[in-house]
Amino acid sequence: MGLLAKTRTTLEMIKWEHSIFALPFALTATLLAAHGLPSWHTLAWILVAMVTARSCAMAFNRWADADLDAANPRTRSRAIPAGLLSRQFVLGFTVLTALVFVLAAAQLNRLTLYLSPFVLLVLLGYSYMKRVTRWSHLVLGLALGLAPSAAWVAVRGSLDARILVLTAAVTLWVGGFDVLYACQDFEHDRSAGLHSLPQAVGITAAFWTARLMHVAMLALLLWFGSLFAFRLPGWLGIAAVGLLLAYEHSLVSPRDLRRLNAAFFTMNGVIAMVFLGFVATDLWLRR
Repeated sequence: MGLLAKTRTTLEMIKWEHSIFALPFALTATLLAAHGLPSWHTLAWILVAMVTARSCAMAFNRWADADLDAANPRTRSRAIPAGLLSRQFVLGFTVLTALVFVLAAAQLNRLTLYLSPFVLLVLLGYSYMKRVTRWSHLVLGLALGLAPSAAWVAVRGSLDARILVLTAAVTLWVGGFDVLYACQDFEHDRSAGLHSLPQAVGITAAFWTARLMHVAMLALLLWFGSLFAFRLPGWLGIAAVGLLLAYEHSLVSPRDLRRLNAAFFTMNGVIAMVFLGFVATDLWLRR
């Protein structure tokens, strides 16, 4: 396989375009921490850290789950089971992106450097959670939920307890839609002995759990807005998130998962970008 083809396959493997899920929440925290735009140096290294952290986590997940993916009809076309990329290449890519992530953390401040191994532990540890607990969805949620707190630390060099509310909200948001996504692997997870909420409680109960997670997320966003004294645009942003979540849930049901990809990929990217846009507008109007 040529370099261009291997690069294209690698980008497809890590779903780099889905960085849009967590990145807008990280940028929201960046803007709040800096009371506007931070320095270009800080912003650039935050972006490098975000992209490499997610790329590292996705590549490691594909490496760790290669055998499981090969046994699952839905995932056997992924790069390693399909023979498009070797395990050694994917592991090397994982190590490379982890090193660049640590480098980016070092360029930001001392605390981000010290915390970078713990962030990697969460990011990489998620890949094994489905083997031991039905609540692996929340570990994935935390992996993305760390983004706003990490961005705050990158700007301020310290942690503010208020930003942890946004971390909790993102954790529940991601955890909820991962519960929905896992419904399509219900039969495979049971036969393979893997743990997930749908596998443990059934698809209908899993749907209700995901809905409760997203209601709790909205409650946390309301708390977050009060902590940062949101004005009208910020509150409109939270309202927009609520409406988009309701629409997302309307796309799928326990008996019809056909539009799951639209709900999972398209709508979640829209939700994250809409929230960032309204909060950025809120901050801009304060100037």
